Amino acid sequence: MKILEAIFLQSNTDYLLCPKPEKPEYAFIGRSNVGKSSLINNLTRKKDLAKTSQTPGKTQLINHFLVNNQWFLVDLPGYGYAKVSKEDRRKFEKMIGEYLENRPNLLCTFVLIDVRHEPQKVDVEFMQNLAEKDIPFYIVFTKADKLSKTAVERNLALYEAEMLETWEEMPQYFVTSSVNSTGRDELLQEITELNLTFVK
Repeated sequence: MKILEAIFLQSNTDYLLCPKPEKPEYAFIGRSNVGKSSLINNLTRKKDLAKTSQTPGKTQLINHFLVNNQWFLVDLPGYGYAKVSKEDRRKFEKMIGEYLENRPNLLCTFVLIDVRHEPQKVDVEFMQNLAEKDIPFYIVFTKADKLSKTAVERNLALYEAEMLETWEEMPQYFVTSSVNSTGRDELLQEITELNLTFVK
């Protein structure tokens, strides 16, 4: 897939206010500081499409982008240890949960995980929750450029071992880097194929 155009559409706090569900949609979510904005900007080849920040937890709304006038890319608030109050965290969790469970055109959620770290409980529990609610997802390991190939493979093996303790098989995953575009073509190819399955 060639990205010819990617534009910001709107931000809101309620899935009912999202654009009409007439196009296939893909959500990107992960723990704070996982490199989500950088990945979105790398995918679309627009360096300022999603706002990057040195401060984790800056994304606090459901952000819709329209790509090639064909599909929606959605930037969701992170989960985990962003410095927000318990009340705000509950508010974000409710907003994200209602969106993921009720958005009819959401074909896949891409769960971003920093490949430099060993399996984190919060990530595993988040994916478990998606599976229990039959919400399709893929794992996107980020920041692969920060490790050697051997170290990446070691951490992937650790993750697979962790997942296989409770899962029948490892969910499909992609290994990416926003610095050198590792995994970009594979992600866009998957979106291209999923787009073909969309029925209004």
